[in-house]
Amino acid sequence: MATFTERMAPILAFWLSICLSGTLAVERANFKTCDQSAFCKRQRALTPGESPYRALLETMELTSTRLTLQLKNDKNKVRLLLELYRLQGNITRVKINELKPLKPRYEVPDVLIREPPTEPLSLLSQDENGVVLSLGAESQRVIVSARPFRLDIMEGRHVLLSLNSRGLLAFEHLRPRKDTQADPDAEDSDQEDEAILEEKDEDGMWDEMFKSFSDSKPNGPTSVGLDFSLPGVEHVYGIPEHADSLRLKTTENGDPYRLYNLDVFQYELHNPMALYGSVPVMLAHNAQRTTGIFWLNAAETWVDISSNTSGKTVFGKMLDYVQGSSETPQTDVRWFSESGIIDIFIMLGPTPKDVFSQYASLTGTQAFPPMAALAYHQCRWNYNDQEDVQAVDAGFDEHDIPYDFIWLDIEHTDGKRYFTWDFSKFPTPKEMLQGLMDKKRKMVTIVDPHIKVDSNYKIHNEIKSRGFYTKTKDGSDYEGWCWPGSAGYPDFSHPDMRDWWASMFAFDQYEGTMENLYTWNDMNEPSVFNGPEITMHKDAKHGDWEHRDLHNLYAFYVQMATAEGLVQRSGGVERPFVLTRGFFAGSQRYGAVWTGDNAAEWGHLQISIPMCLSLGLVGISFCGADVGGFFKSPSSELLVRWYQTGAYQPFFRAHAHLDTPRREPWLFGPENTALIREAVRQRYSLLPYWYQQFYHTYRTGHPVMRPLWVEYPQDPATFAMEDEFLIGRDLLVHPVTEEGATGVTAYLPGKDELWFDVHTFQKYDGGQNLYIPVTISSIPVFQRGGSIIPRKLRVRRSSSCMEHDPYTVFVALSRQKTAEGELFIDDGHTFNFGNNQFIHRRLSFANNQLSSVNLSPEAHFLTQSTIERVVILGARKPTKATLRTADGQTNQLEFDFDASTSVLTLRKPGMNAGTDWTVILQ
Repeated sequence: MATFTERMAPILAFWLSICLSGTLAVERANFKTCDQSAFCKRQRALTPGESPYRALLETMELTSTRLTLQLKNDKNKVRLLLELYRLQGNITRVKINELKPLKPRYEVPDVLIREPPTEPLSLLSQDENGVVLSLGAESQRVIVSARPFRLDIMEGRHVLLSLNSRGLLAFEHLRPRKDTQADPDAEDSDQEDEAILEEKDEDGMWDEMFKSFSDSKPNGPTSVGLDFSLPGVEHVYGIPEHADSLRLKTTENGDPYRLYNLDVFQYELHNPMALYGSVPVMLAHNAQRTTGIFWLNAAETWVDISSNTSGKTVFGKMLDYVQGSSETPQTDVRWFSESGIIDIFIMLGPTPKDVFSQYASLTGTQAFPPMAALAYHQCRWNYNDQEDVQAVDAGFDEHDIPYDFIWLDIEHTDGKRYFTWDFSKFPTPKEMLQGLMDKKRKMVTIVDPHIKVDSNYKIHNEIKSRGFYTKTKDGSDYEGWCWPGSAGYPDFSHPDMRDWWASMFAFDQYEGTMENLYTWNDMNEPSVFNGPEITMHKDAKHGDWEHRDLHNLYAFYVQMATAEGLVQRSGGVERPFVLTRGFFAGSQRYGAVWTGDNAAEWGHLQISIPMCLSLGLVGISFCGADVGGFFKSPSSELLVRWYQTGAYQPFFRAHAHLDTPRREPWLFGPENTALIREAVRQRYSLLPYWYQQFYHTYRTGHPVMRPLWVEYPQDPATFAMEDEFLIGRDLLVHPVTEEGATGVTAYLPGKDELWFDVHTFQKYDGGQNLYIPVTISSIPVFQRGGSIIPRKLRVRRSSSCMEHDPYTVFVALSRQKTAEGELFIDDGHTFNFGNNQFIHRRLSFANNQLSSVNLSPEAHFLTQSTIERVVILGARKPTKATLRTADGQTNQLEFDFDASTSVLTLRKPGMNAGTDWTVILQ
């Protein structure tokens, strides 16, 4: 009989042939449609308006913090328990579970940063038709209607959101299989002596086939679903990850959006297929309000979207207006998951930033990355050996292009055994790392969560002996096929496994590592080449739970354990950097993500913008796309444009497939090298602003890269815009993403705003579409009038080399001749900022005075950096400029004034960046 390895070799060969070809698109037949997913098909077959559920008001119990009542399905007599909480920060939580399930149903752990604190609920009224509860502020209340069950959240006379308004609540209860002997006590559920009615079994309830794969479904049908109605809403966003538009589309004529972490080879654009990560959070926005829905379920999930305005042309909407149509726009959303319970958080805003803060209060904020992680990263699959690494490193110096990280993919290991080196290619890894450290540079190596089954491999032996592998449904260690061949998959849902994994990053465990080595978790969906949909079998076991219950959490746990390992190895001192491909709600706490295996095509460059914007809206700000495209080979024009775009996205990494020609920045001729160099240098000069934005998102949850509507929520022109974006609130970027473009049209928002071209300093009015002629060197970027942005213009070979360099402060004046900004400084890499070791200053301009004041008097940190230049845009020419420092000293400053651009430059003021000072213009 052939061995397992011999039987699986053709599968690996086939997979490699696909990956190495770089010419095929996604094989859609490998991935389910809704019709091929039994629970999705069942849920979608329900008819609106025929809800069998009613609320049993006589069962209602109300405490100061919680409402509970039972819901009864009049068709099958099953009872559910509804819990409703009012949470701090204008959030309402609704949980629905079986009243008395045969066994516990999975409830997602570890994603919430704490049990959310509650606020008092109070009863306003009650009759036989329902109850009305007060939600406190703003005349907000919840109306629970009894027959059929429906829940409405109101503010004044306006419905903000409704649950089960279309009657599509569906909760498949746990039941014994008919062809097995039932537990005699199971049917006697003690629900007022009312027997649960037997229901007809349908195909796919107790077992399901997809292609040649069998899913045993020992618990039977367990799916849950619920509909939400959003009156007055036409625009919804979020639920990443999909290669689709920023504004979510209606799904009535196709598949729903799918949330199921999958290894999708060279994904297609503009469709709702699942990709590598899943964040079940949706934002709804109109000019009056922003709200959010967080569906806390880690099983396979689908989201249907419908709208009463979809399909209407602009003319049709105008006709409605002229004819006085009273139809209010409405978006209806329906969520359904394969297992678990219904656990939803309704974030009531009312502003976009309120929703971001509300979600952050539940799942945490973006981890504050080391400064170097915000700089440029150079990667490919794979740099061949130590000499190759040294040659690439030297090439950046030779061509005067800065970079901070060089990356090694799977080929650096000993036969795809992670936590090892191929010593024939990397004989002295510490010497290699020391060479990088001497230049203040760093390295990332890949550590994937599939472990080669090899009795001579320490990592495998340890995991096996400790019983830490995920199990099959029969209790043996689950094995699948991935890069090493036969591989085991650690059960990262187990805290002891995560603790052990973290310990493996210690310098005395991970041989050849140093403090300037960081980590990349790939293939952690998890990817199983010979599994259903190229992932793990759903009936695999994680302790008492099936993989189906927690599939979308697997990558979250891998990154969590890895980040903790990097923190532990430094004794809790150093901030980690971990990149992950798979993710879930809360993954922002552990590092960065990227958009996966994209291609060197213009469409993939364009889609990187809405993909990262969508992630930022749901808490994951540290996002980027492989510059140049992972698959295929970019033209020189595409590569240049991608560098220019990537330089203004949060995570800035070039990466390429091993089968593509080398594409280091200097390999496309001196003209293109110069263009790429300039784009990278622009990134480095803005690192103080990027770092400040990441500190802000760490504190607040507000996205770093954000759609225009976040800052201009009442401007409908911004609601569907996805070809330009804001960094913070003060930089607007409109990358050039069309082949052969000779111009772009940028929308400058805010009719009362001014915008300044950061390259020419030309001033423009807001509230207009601006046509901008472009050449291959153009990167259209604008600074908002009324803002102050610090930069470092002495660009060196790495960000660490620039630590003590001086700042240039760019002041862009508003129409009122005022401006504000911030400057944040710490050591750039440790957690010491959490112990008040930082500088946080407000920079402000008003009444012809520019001043720096301390925003955090309790904090203390010393910096060697000074202010070497102040550039004021939209200024008037003064007669003199005086610097007054904190000790009362005054100095006259030299200045230049360009009347053609109204730019005033104050030269060599020289004050320390961490002190109080004022510049007075007369």
